[in-house]
Amino acid sequence: MRLNPENRAMSEVQLMKGNEALAEAAIRAGCRGYFGYPITPQSEILEYLSLHGPARGMVVLQAESELAAINMVYGAAGAGARAMTSSSSPGISLMQEGLSYIACAELPCLVVNVNRGGPGLGTIQPSQGDYFQATRGGGHGDYRVIVLAPSSVQEMADFVYDAFDLADRYRNPVMILADGALGQMMEKVRFRGYDVDQHIIPKPWATTGKPSSRERNFLTSLHIQPEKMEEINIHLQTKYRQISEREVRFEEFLTNDADFLVVAYGLASRIARRAVGLARTQGLCAGLFRPVTLFPFPYEVLRTLGESVNGILVVEMNAGQMVEDVRLAIEGRAPVEFFGRMGGIVPSPEEVLRALETTMQTNMHAEVEGF
Repeated sequence: MRLNPENRAMSEVQLMKGNEALAEAAIRAGCRGYFGYPITPQSEILEYLSLHGPARGMVVLQAESELAAINMVYGAAGAGARAMTSSSSPGISLMQEGLSYIACAELPCLVVNVNRGGPGLGTIQPSQGDYFQATRGGGHGDYRVIVLAPSSVQEMADFVYDAFDLADRYRNPVMILADGALGQMMEKVRFRGYDVDQHIIPKPWATTGKPSSRERNFLTSLHIQPEKMEEINIHLQTKYRQISEREVRFEEFLTNDADFLVVAYGLASRIARRAVGLARTQGLCAGLFRPVTLFPFPYEVLRTLGESVNGILVVEMNAGQMVEDVRLAIEGRAPVEFFGRMGGIVPSPEEVLRALETTMQTNMHAEVEGF
């Protein structure tokens, strides 16, 4: 599905930080429970919700740790409430066991990762080093998390509504994978009209007390018998295939006549878009493909684009992670090169342009030698 923000009814223009815009959208989306722990660069989410959430119907609790926070989300989601947590890279790492439990129990919730540089405690600067962790589940076992990657403060807000709707629809955790720059930068935000009552769906599986009209509800990820555990896994894999068929989202920029394609997500896609614009002013036919859902990844669309270009440059703020999914999608149809910066360094459009020019020159030399 191509992203088309023009179709969304918007109102109330405000200038806000990305973290604050996300927090405000969570309140408007009907989130009833936030459980988290402060860590830079996402602490404003907890701070904003602590200030504004309780008066507007939200339980906001600073847990004693990230481990406690994700298990509180487990409990609130199990009771049928829209629940969420947020953290940054090492804090998200601590949540992985609980996230695996939640995925197996099929509980809808929102997890926000405002990514910072690593590994280890790393730096508080923005990074995209958590791509593998987000898109491969992150914890133990065979499970997946729906992953949305915003590229603006507007999308930091918009994707909250989408995330809760997707979580409820598929009974699955959804992650918004942002970064420190998007969390801290200020931009104009227009909050969409969103009627919570029209989006909340029945949850007959929730543990809300047993009426006489039904059997008891049990929510667990513990299944001792291997046959039962395999049955659960088969069910989950079927669900993930359905998500992959129905929920792919992406954005294209100047791809119709592109000879070379730049692939980037999140903050890096904004930088890459500027680089593509610079390339066009120099007569270079470049285009940008931006995955919006990192899981499900837009393999089929990218594979089709790969048949019509001479080369692809993947731009990331890491050592090269999404590039593996790009290569899986392209399947050798075009050469795939990588350019990245690490440790919290944000590349400039000029750096990306130089990398793109190198990719083009390398490809042309290879074609000449091949001829």
